[in-house]
Amino acid sequence: MERRTATRLLMANGEMPTELDRAFVMRLLGKVPVLQATVAVAKRIARLLRRQSDDRLDAVLDEAVATSLASFVAELRKNIAAMQAALDLPWSTSAVEGQINRLKMIKRTMYGRAGFELLRARVLCPS
Repeated sequence: MERRTATRLLMANGEMPTELDRAFVMRLLGKVPVLQATVAVAKRIARLLRRQSDDRLDAVLDEAVATSLASFVAELRKNIAAMQAALDLPWSTSAVEGQINRLKMIKRTMYGRAGFELLRARVLCPS
C-alpha cells in the first residue's frame, strides 16, 4: 500500500471505503501503538486549520511535541505569529496564490517564446 493511501485512511473520520480498509487501519494501529497518538494529534491540527475546532494553537502544538510530529511542530513554532494570525484573521491569500500559479503555468507552457502582448492576451482571455 502506498504511503499516501495509508495516510488518507488513517486521517479518515470513520468513513472507510471498505471493510478491508477498516481492518487494515485497526491492525496498523494495533501493531504501532505510538501511531494512534500521532494520528489523534494530526487530526486535531487538521480540524484546527480548517477552523472546525476551538482548541488553542499552543495547546495542540504542546500535545504534538510528545508524538512523532515533534520536528514538524518545531518548524511551525519558528513562525508561530503567522500561524496564529492565519487562524484568527478572516483574510486569506488563497485566491491571489491561485492566480499566481495560473500565470506561472501559462508562462511555462509558452517556453519563453512569446512577448508581453501574447502573455497578456493569454492571461486576460483564457481559452
